[in-house]
Amino acid sequence: MNKDNIIHSQIQPLLDYFQKVIPLNNEEKKLVTEFFKPRLYRKKQYVLQEGDVCNQFNFIVRGCLRMYKVDDKGNTHILQFAAENWWLSNIGSFHEHKPSELNIDALEDTMVLQISHDNLLTLYTNAPKFDRIFRVLIENSFVSLQKRLLQNISSTAEERYVSFLDSYSHLTNRLPQTQIASFLGITPEFLSRLRNKQSKKS
Repeated sequence: MNKDNIIHSQIQPLLDYFQKVIPLNNEEKKLVTEFFKPRLYRKKQYVLQEGDVCNQFNFIVRGCLRMYKVDDKGNTHILQFAAENWWLSNIGSFHEHKPSELNIDALEDTMVLQISHDNLLTLYTNAPKFDRIFRVLIENSFVSLQKRLLQNISSTAEERYVSFLDSYSHLTNRLPQTQIASFLGITPEFLSRLRNKQSKKS
């Protein structure tokens, strides 16, 4: 496979994603190929580390990332997982150019397509269609995080687990139990009891 074919195979999942949102013309597809760069992160490698500025918007081609915070006691609080055809970035750090309070790392070997802040602005200028696309992406991310915040303050652990199964059904067999428990804010032992309870219902 030559270099052009390799680049095409790497960028195609993103082109397919955009096509489902708003169809692209050939010039817009060319801009995507020009501005989005592939990068491979190995398992446990940082995509973003606390204290650094988030300079890239990440589209996951394959693999799985998590975004999380480690508190002063060393406890890990997972905000989000993202696998194939999902986006993950610290949006506040990315847009405000401020140091991130969050970490993003790879739970598996993960291939992403990245665009820098400057290139994203250039993309908006050259093809305003992407301004609409990314506005919808950010709005959806905000809605999702609002729902998660509401769940954390008003739902039981079992309700949060059922919601996790709905949102991340494609990841339940790929994530270690400790990661899922951290996301739900419960112990792995309590998660085991919830899983047993759910399996008896099904």
